[in-house]
Amino acid sequence: MSDADEWLDGRLESLLSGVRFGKFVSVGVIGAISDNAVLAVLGLVFAVPEMWAKAAGIETAILVMFAVNERWTFATEGSSGTRAVLRRLGRSHLVRSGGVTVQLIVYWLLTQQLTVTLYVFGTDLWFLAASPIAIAIAMVVNYVFESLFTWRVHLENESARHGKN
Repeated sequence: MSDADEWLDGRLESLLSGVRFGKFVSVGVIGAISDNAVLAVLGLVFAVPEMWAKAAGIETAILVMFAVNERWTFATEGSSGTRAVLRRLGRSHLVRSGGVTVQLIVYWLLTQQLTVTLYVFGTDLWFLAASPIAIAIAMVVNYVFESLFTWRVHLENESARHGKN
């Protein structure tokens, strides 16, 4: 097996960790609840335009999910200390910008380009129903990039394979 094949296998092994992915999805559910709660309150109570409310919900979810991922999903990854955590938070925001972009584009397509209505007790709630669809699509992007760049899980596997622990 070539070094390139070993390198790719190590990254895939890190990404395909069922336990880690399960934790990430569980944290994603917490983030989705946070996102949709902010979206619902801002949209329904304060009449904030859908895209602005969605952006606020996404930012809330990013902060909540980072905190939970930091303490649970990736608790054994990365250096400790305030500086290291703040670097990961900054990297997380940068890395998640791809997922945020995907989520906002999908949400925009679903809510602004499609003419779908979902009336519940006389209120169109399609803007809330569209949100989990956009979140699910962006979750895959976020998992891959958070694993590889924020917590750098592949580096541990690569070091272990080369006896550098």
